[in-house]
Amino acid sequence: MRRAPLALGYNRGKGLRLLIQGLEITPQEVTRRLDTGEAALLLDVREPVEYAICSLPQAELIPMNTVPGRLREIEELADGRLIVVYCHRGMRSLSVVHWLREQGVQNCQSMEGGILRWSLEIDPAMPMY
Repeated sequence: MRRAPLALGYNRGKGLRLLIQGLEITPQEVTRRLDTGEAALLLDVREPVEYAICSLPQAELIPMNTVPGRLREIEELADGRLIVVYCHRGMRSLSVVHWLREQGVQNCQSMEGGILRWSLEIDPAMPMY
């Protein structure tokens, strides 16, 4: 199996960190793509209680622990579009993206920093937890 190339990147406020190129997308890039009309499936892998606090418009809630059993549903929902997976801080979503790619779903990326970073950098009116 071919692995994604590694790159050293800078994460504001956290210093240097290891990035896996192609697995993550910034909230700014998600916003740019959505604003230009690019179709994407926003896949929220948090728990329902987290989703109730805040969520992105048109996001599909499929909690992380249910993703394996709903793989075909995710593929159908995506219908060839980019799948932007997000969670609270970006760790669960990165795990889901890694798993999806192992299953052959290549058109997916984790939103770096999760919905927390979205609320800090894109929509300050969004509730934080």
